[in-house]
This record gives sequence, C-alpha cells and structure tokens, in this order.
Amino acid sequence: MSDAIVSTETYTLHRGRVPLLVSLPHDGGAIPPGLAARMAECARGAPDTDWHVSRLYAFARDELGASMLVPRFSRYVVDLNRPPDDASLYPGQNTTGLCPVQCFSGEAIYLDGQAPDAAEIAARRERYWRPYHEALAAELARLRDAHGRVVLWEAHSIRGSDLPFLFDGRLPDLNLGTAAGASCSPALQAGLEARLAAQGRYDWVVNGRFKGGYITRHYGRPAEGIDAVQLEVSQRIYMDESTFAYDASRAEQAREVIGALLRACLAPEG
Repeated sequence: MSDAIVSTETYTLHRGRVPLLVSLPHDGGAIPPGLAARMAECARGAPDTDWHVSRLYAFARDELGASMLVPRFSRYVVDLNRPPDDASLYPGQNTTGLCPVQCFSGEAIYLDGQAPDAAEIAARRERYWRPYHEALAAELARLRDAHGRVVLWEAHSIRGSDLPFLFDGRLPDLNLGTAAGASCSPALQAGLEARLAAQGRYDWVVNGRFKGGYITRHYGRPAEGIDAVQLEVSQRIYMDESTFAYDASRAEQAREVIGALLRACLAPEG
C-alpha cells in the first residue's frame, strides 16, 4: 500500500515507495455549481473525462507501490495537461485549451456570452492548476532523491472513434507518447515497445496522434533522472464508450498489459 495520503481541495496524492508516479490529470469530474450553470447542457456531465482511469490504475498504487496523483475537478474547469500560457501543443491541429471552450465533439461548452475571460482563466490557473503541478514536481523530486531515478507515467483515456474534431477514423487501442523520444531514455522506450509488441490483444502506436501533453513534455528530463511517458488508452478496451459504464472483465485484460508496461518502468534497464 502507499505510505501516505495527502488530500486537498483540488487533488489527492498517494505517496508510494517505488520510483514511479502515476499522474491522472483528467480523471477529475467535479464542476462547481456556479460554473456548471453557465455551461451548455451537453457539457455539464463532463463527457470528455478520462473515465475510470483511477480505478483502472488502482493496482499500480496498491500492488506495485507507485505514487498516484488524482485531481478532483474536471478538465472543463482547468486542463492540468496544458501549459500555463495556453500555447497549443499541436500547432495546426484541433485541440482544447487550458480552460476549454469546446468539447471533443467540437460543440460549445458554454452558453452564449458565458465563456471565461482572461482574468477568470488566470484565477482558475492559480486555484486549480498550480497546486497540482506543485504537488507533481515535489513528488517527482522526492522519489528521485530517494531512488536516484523516477518515471512519471501520464495515464489518459479517450473515446477511440467518432471524434473527427480531434482525429480521423479509429484511434489505436494503446497510444504511447514520449514527445518523439525526448521525454524518456531510449532504453525505456525500447523496453516499452518490446512489451507492446509481445502482446497480441491490442493494436498500438508510439508517438502517433498523441505524443504526450504538457506534463510529459515539461517534466520529462531523462538526463536528470526523470523519464516521462504518456499512455492514451482507447476507452473501448475497458468500458462502454456510449454509457461510460466500467467493464470489469475488459478492464482486467487491459490491466495485464498496462501492468507489464509499468513493471518495465521499474526495471533498471527499462
């Protein structure tokens, strides 16, 4: 089990005992009532949540001893995986921002005239974004100091099809991102690719449409002992994408492959 739990208004941190931190920046679903009242009906249920990823990854905390950082609030409040200046992560492609105004479907999140202005975005960044990143940076430093190295695993999920606003066609089941190789060591990436190739249940890609968001790109410093990897999982492999219901049987199969990847992170040779 984890050594300690730190809970705040905006996140819960489970402090583990091994050099692995699982960050779940889009797991949160809470939207303050006053903000929800300004949103379109289609957005109030936060459909673009990374549904159930904290449940999918619970074994990493409970069985492997990894640290885990889980936010409370929805990405519609603030997107923890976007840069504080809201610069685009994918220039020339559709994406969503620090305080998104569009759903993944392309529909407007806010009612007419209700989108946040610059002052509100700055306030949300201070209240919701900054505490998560301060906790993330501190936990990475703690683990690296204790072990000499640490892997930051960015755990994400997304509906794997019917999102033409973001990508064409069908997304592979497993989408590994290492910022085109910049956010982790070549040995770790090779080890992860080998484990993906060794399984035949899911199709996969490395540095495809999703190469890693702000957290992967910003915190990954392999030369300084911090490797960062993002895994974007198509939700069809562990849940019902239309109802958002968790599928325990499918999730157990997915965990076998995810577990092999996380164990590779804990192996010194990658």
